[in-house]
Amino acid sequence: MPSSVALIHNSRSRLNIHDGGAFAREARALFGDNFIEPKGQSELAAAMVELARREVQLIVINGGDGTVSNVLSALLVCWPQDRLPALAVIPSGNTNLIASDVGCPTRGLPALALLREKVRTGTLMDDVRWRHPVVVSWSDPKRRPVAGMFGGMAAFTRGIEIAHAPAILDRYSHDTAVLMTIFYGLRQFLRAEVRQKWMAGTPMTLTVDGQISDIRSRFLFLVTGLHRLSRGVWPFWLDTPARGSVIYLDIAGNPPGLARGLLSVLRGRISQRLRRSAAYHSGMAAEIMIETHDRLVMDGEELAPGEDGRVWLREGPRLAFIQC
Repeated sequence: MPSSVALIHNSRSRLNIHDGGAFAREARALFGDNFIEPKGQSELAAAMVELARREVQLIVINGGDGTVSNVLSALLVCWPQDRLPALAVIPSGNTNLIASDVGCPTRGLPALALLREKVRTGTLMDDVRWRHPVVVSWSDPKRRPVAGMFGGMAAFTRGIEIAHAPAILDRYSHDTAVLMTIFYGLRQFLRAEVRQKWMAGTPMTLTVDGQISDIRSRFLFLVTGLHRLSRGVWPFWLDTPARGSVIYLDIAGNPPGLARGLLSVLRGRISQRLRRSAAYHSGMAAEIMIETHDRLVMDGEELAPGEDGRVWLREGPRLAFIQC
C-alpha cells in the first residue's frame, strides 16, 4: 500500500479474535509502519498524531462500530480539521451499522484485496459516501468529546443493558443478538412493574438549536449521523425543515398508542396521526443540549452526563467514506 494509506486494526473485535491472526499478518506485511494496532485510547491518539504528520490521506478501520467511534473521536481531537483524511471500514465487530450504511460490506482479507485493486487502478475516490458524525461533549473542558454515529437514551439505554448481558453478548453473533435482545426485552416488558417504569420514561430536558427547552419524561430518544439502519428499520422523519445533520427521534413518556405507533415508526411508515401527536417528534438539528441523569449510549459505549447533568450532541465535520 502507498504511504498515504494506513490501517487501524482492532485485534479484540469478534471476527479478528476467531481468524487466528490471518488478517493481521497479511495487513502488517501490506501496510508496514502504517499498520496500527493500538492497545488503548492513548496509543490510538498518539498514532493519529503521527499519521497526521505523515499526511496520510486514507485510514482503513478494521473493527466494529465501537472501533469506528474511537477512531472518529481521536481523529477530531488529534488531526488538523482542515485536512481530515478519508475513511474506509472493514466490518469485524459485534455491531457493524456504520460499515453497512457507508457501503463497506466486504470483510477480512477480501476487503484488503478490493482496496489494493482500487489503489492500483486509481479508483479509491470514485465511490464515496459523505457523513457527519454526532459529536458528544460536556461542560467540563477536561472531558474529551466523543464522536459516534448512532446512540440513544431512556428505553434505548435499558435495551443496551440487556444486549450487553453475558447471556446474549457472549453467546450470539450480531444479528442473532439483536433478535435475542428483543426477546429478552419483551419478556421483561410483560412484567407490570417493568412496563410501568419503562413507559413512564426518563426525566429529560431537550433544547434543540437554542430554542425553548422541552421539559418532560422521555420513553425513547435516538440520535444518528447515519442515513440507513439494518433490516429496513428507519425510525426518523422531519417535522420541521432541517437545520443540521444530527437526526433525532423523541418519544415522550407514556405515549398514546405505543404498540401500534412504535411498530409504524420502526418500519418508517409515519402516519399523519403520529405526525400530529405531541408525544412523537423527529427532525434534524445542528445542536441538541440534554439535561438528565440518564446515560447516553453511543455506538455501544455508555456515557454519563456531566456533573451538571448536561450533555451536548453537535453536528460533526463532513467525512468521506470510501466504499469497499
